[in-house]
Amino acid sequence: QVQLVESGGGLVLAGGSLTLSCATSGRTFSSLTLAWFRQAPGREREFVAAKTGSAYTTEYADSVKGRFTISRDNAKSTVSLQMNSLKPEDTAVYYCAAHPNLFMRMATMTQVTGYDYWGQGTQVTVAS
Repeated sequence: QVQLVESGGGLVLAGGSLTLSCATSGRTFSSLTLAWFRQAPGREREFVAAKTGSAYTTEYADSVKGRFTISRDNAKSTVSLQMNSLKPEDTAVYYCAAHPNLFMRMATMTQVTGYDYWGQGTQVTVAS
Protein backbone atom coordinates (compact mmCIF):
# COMPACT_ATOMS: atom_id res chain seq x y z
CA GLN A 1 0.00 0.00 0.00
CA VAL A 2 1.22 3.45 -0.92
CA GLN A 3 0.21 6.58 0.96
CA LEU A 4 0.28 9.97 -0.75
CA VAL A 5 -0.20 13.32 0.97
CA GLU A 6 -0.30 16.54 -1.04
CA SER A 7 0.45 20.02 0.26
CA GLY A 8 1.14 23.49 -1.07
CA GLY A 9 -2.13 24.48 -2.64
CA GLY A 10 -3.65 27.91 -2.19
CA LEU A 11 -4.82 31.12 -3.80
CA VAL A 12 -2.54 32.96 -6.22
CA LEU A 13 -2.95 35.77 -8.74
CA ALA A 14 -2.70 35.08 -12.45
CA GLY A 15 0.92 35.12 -13.55
CA GLY A 16 2.11 33.95 -10.15
CA SER A 17 3.79 30.75 -9.04
CA LEU A 18 3.02 27.92 -6.67
CA THR A 19 4.78 24.69 -5.72
CA LEU A 20 2.88 21.55 -4.78
CA SER A 21 4.50 18.68 -2.90
CA CYS A 22 3.46 15.08 -2.44
CA ALA A 23 4.97 12.99 0.35
CA THR A 24 4.99 9.25 -0.30
CA SER A 25 5.31 6.27 2.01
CA GLY A 26 4.68 2.55 2.04
CA ARG A 27 6.88 1.51 -0.85
CA THR A 28 10.41 2.12 -2.11
CA PHE A 29 10.25 5.57 -3.65
CA SER A 30 12.42 4.75 -6.65
CA SER A 31 10.08 1.92 -7.63
CA LEU A 32 7.17 4.29 -8.18
CA THR A 33 6.09 6.22 -11.23
CA LEU A 34 4.52 9.42 -9.94
CA ALA A 35 2.15 11.85 -11.55
CA TRP A 36 0.01 14.91 -11.00
CA PHE A 37 -3.56 15.16 -12.22
CA ARG A 38 -6.13 17.89 -11.72
CA GLN A 39 -9.89 18.19 -11.68
CA ALA A 40 -11.87 21.38 -12.12
CA PRO A 41 -15.54 21.62 -11.05
CA GLY A 42 -17.80 19.86 -13.52
CA ARG A 43 -14.90 18.42 -15.49
CA GLU A 44 -13.15 15.08 -15.65
CA ARG A 45 -9.84 14.50 -13.94
CA GLU A 46 -7.04 15.30 -16.37
CA PHE A 47 -3.36 14.51 -16.64
CA VAL A 48 -0.83 17.24 -15.80
CA ALA A 49 2.63 15.68 -15.51
CA ALA A 50 4.40 12.42 -14.70
CA LYS A 51 7.88 11.11 -14.08
CA THR A 52 8.86 7.46 -14.00
CA GLY A 53 10.72 5.90 -11.09
CA SER A 54 13.67 5.38 -13.37
CA ALA A 55 13.52 9.16 -14.05
CA TYR A 56 14.08 8.21 -17.68
CA THR A 57 10.72 9.47 -18.86
CA THR A 58 8.96 12.74 -18.09
CA GLU A 59 5.67 13.71 -19.68
CA TYR A 60 3.59 16.90 -19.57
CA ALA A 61 0.15 17.86 -20.78
CA ASP A 62 0.32 20.31 -23.67
CA SER A 63 -1.56 22.90 -21.60
CA VAL A 64 1.24 23.10 -19.00
CA LYS A 65 4.39 22.54 -21.07
CA GLY A 66 6.93 25.27 -20.48
CA ARG A 67 5.12 26.47 -17.34
CA PHE A 68 5.08 23.47 -14.98
CA THR A 69 7.98 21.28 -13.86
CA ILE A 70 7.72 17.92 -12.11
CA SER A 71 10.64 16.79 -9.98
CA ARG A 72 11.48 13.95 -7.62
CA ASP A 73 13.50 14.13 -4.41
CA ASN A 74 14.71 10.62 -3.66
CA ALA A 75 16.14 11.61 -0.28
CA LYS A 76 12.79 12.97 0.91
CA SER A 77 10.55 10.55 -1.01
CA THR A 78 8.60 13.46 -2.41
CA VAL A 79 7.45 14.58 -5.81
CA SER A 80 6.88 18.26 -6.51
CA LEU A 81 5.12 20.30 -9.13
CA GLN A 82 6.53 23.77 -9.71
CA MET A 83 3.84 25.87 -11.40
CA ASN A 84 4.79 29.18 -13.03
CA SER A 85 2.84 31.70 -15.09
CA LEU A 86 -0.38 30.43 -13.61
CA LYS A 87 -3.66 31.10 -15.42
CA PRO A 88 -7.25 31.13 -14.13
CA GLU A 89 -7.86 27.96 -16.16
CA ASP A 90 -5.29 26.17 -13.97
CA THR A 91 -7.77 26.40 -11.09
CA ALA A 92 -8.56 22.87 -9.91
CA VAL A 93 -8.01 20.30 -7.22
CA TYR A 94 -4.59 18.79 -7.87
CA TYR A 95 -3.99 15.12 -7.11
CA CYS A 96 -0.81 13.14 -6.70
CA ALA A 97 -0.91 9.60 -8.11
CA ALA A 98 1.39 6.58 -8.02
CA HIS A 99 1.92 3.52 -10.16
CA PRO A 100 3.90 0.72 -8.49
CA ASN A 101 6.53 0.29 -11.18
CA LEU A 102 9.60 2.32 -12.02
CA PHE A 103 8.74 2.05 -15.69
CA MET A 104 5.50 2.90 -17.43
CA ARG A 105 4.33 2.90 -21.01
CA MET A 106 3.81 6.37 -22.43
CA ALA A 107 0.26 5.55 -23.51
CA THR A 108 -0.66 4.59 -19.96
CA MET A 109 1.23 7.35 -18.17
CA THR A 110 -1.33 10.01 -19.04
CA GLN A 111 -4.39 7.96 -18.09
CA VAL A 112 -6.25 8.07 -14.76
CA THR A 113 -6.67 4.31 -14.99
CA GLY A 114 -2.91 3.82 -15.09
CA TYR A 115 -2.49 4.69 -11.42
CA ASP A 116 -3.29 2.58 -8.39
CA TYR A 117 -2.85 5.07 -5.58
CA TRP A 118 -4.15 8.62 -5.09
CA GLY A 119 -3.76 11.41 -2.60
CA GLN A 120 -6.64 13.41 -1.16
CA GLY A 121 -5.99 16.42 -3.36
CA THR A 122 -5.06 20.04 -2.77
CA GLN A 123 -6.97 23.07 -4.06
CA VAL A 124 -5.25 25.54 -6.36
CA THR A 125 -7.16 28.73 -7.18
CA VAL A 126 -5.81 31.26 -9.66
CA ALA A 127 -7.52 34.64 -9.51
CA SER A 128 -7.60 36.93 -12.53
